[in-house]
Amino acid sequence: MTLPADDRLIVALDVPNVVQGLDLVNRIGDAVSFYKVGLGMLTGGGLALANELKQEMGKRVFLDMKLYDIGATVEAAVRGLTAYDLDFLTVMGDPQVVRAAAEGKQGRATQILAVTILTSLDRADLDANLIRAGDLAEITVERAARAFEAGADGVITSPNEAAAIRALPQAAGKLIVTPGIRPAGAATGDQKRIATPARALSDGADHIVVGRPVWQAADPRAAAQAILGELPARRAG
Repeated sequence: MTLPADDRLIVALDVPNVVQGLDLVNRIGDAVSFYKVGLGMLTGGGLALANELKQEMGKRVFLDMKLYDIGATVEAAVRGLTAYDLDFLTVMGDPQVVRAAAEGKQGRATQILAVTILTSLDRADLDANLIRAGDLAEITVERAARAFEAGADGVITSPNEAAAIRALPQAAGKLIVTPGIRPAGAATGDQKRIATPARALSDGADHIVVGRPVWQAADPRAAAQAILGELPARRAG
């Protein structure tokens, strides 16, 4: 009997459309059980792919929409999207957005993850966006605490802040999901705050998200298996 794949690894299907997404999933096979479908595939059948992965292929699915709007609109969007019975859905981590998302969820199983600070940003980007002065890591941790207080089931954060967020009292029982993961020797791409899979999980992340190092590989299945081989043993409990 084949053991289920380690769902701590989430592979990002950052390809243009559902056809390429399904091809990638089929090439990876049973090595991966959890996939992320993001905004870039929305017009290429992303919702249909997410539904097929979940309902027909038995995969776990992270719908990465990073919703941001007025409360009523976020609430309505979350209410509609959680009807797909997916596992994770992202919203931006502003407390009023998180509260609206929690209201829209209405007891469904989908877990709402709040984005703290995008892993592609650094302090210079925050300055350009008129975000208050201060250490980027401290701001990220504070945003995480506020998101938890507003009702988020978890947060999306750089692996650099995972340990500090895990130490928050508000983080008890909450999820930490870290993009910006690069196996040893992989190119950083457009990510500025990165870590290896092992370090992110050891620092308190529950799941890591890996995109290019898998889908750009000549053998995506082997690339995913190599990443799984880097993961530390699961924490007790």
